[in-house]
Amino acid sequence: MPRKAREKSSTGIYHIMLRGIDGRNIFLDKEDKEIFLKKLLEIKDKVNFKLYGYCLMDNHIHLLLGESEEIGTTMKRITVAYVHWNNNKYGRTGHLFQNRYLSEPVETEKYLLAVLRYIHRNPIAAGLDKDLEGYPWSSHNQYIAMYEQGKTDVNGHLITAYLKDCNEYIDFMNQEDHHQYLEHNPAKKYTDQALYNFIQKEYRADLMELDLKERNKQIQEMYKVTGVSMRQLGRVLGVGKGVIEAALRQDK
Repeated sequence: MPRKAREKSSTGIYHIMLRGIDGRNIFLDKEDKEIFLKKLLEIKDKVNFKLYGYCLMDNHIHLLLGESEEIGTTMKRITVAYVHWNNNKYGRTGHLFQNRYLSEPVETEKYLLAVLRYIHRNPIAAGLDKDLEGYPWSSHNQYIAMYEQGKTDVNGHLITAYLKDCNEYIDFMNQEDHHQYLEHNPAKKYTDQALYNFIQKEYRADLMELDLKERNKQIQEMYKVTGVSMRQLGRVLGVGKGVIEAALRQDK
């Protein structure tokens, strides 16, 4: 099953979502979120990408970025910097983020405003806070500071060109919007039997009869399409977890 190519943005602006591998939390405490933002802003200063908005949730992250280099290169810089710090803090090795981040192009000013509102309203939709100002891990309060004091870590010029003052900005952000953007949908849960049946239907060849390159390719696709854990996939395929890990490393 071929991997779907990313859709390129003619404006260079993307809505990005990063998810924790196997649904695990990316952030376990306040310090984790502080360090991620610190790393994000350090890389922003280094490569000069535009940061239009962000929201850090426990097991996923939304970013609204304007590229200064190929967006995949920027995302690699961000994830590698944070994962290195996180692994050192918690004494672990391996992956933290799901292999492939999600992205969608932002082609119009109207969509830019709508996506920023969606990103800022994530904590309310998740029941984490009752108002936007109460959640400290999004760029919402950065925008308020920009309107009131002119100080901010975000690139707000495109937003302020349309929402002229702070009251207009707050009113817009508080409007509900039921449009479907990049959604954080938990992976479908498979029983071992259901997963086995799916694999038998979609991947007919005996895995161990394939050459190593093709076997790894099929494992990579099974993992991405089903969203199951490496442990469950290995159990259903009848191979060790190390075989799955080795195959996924080849996808880097």
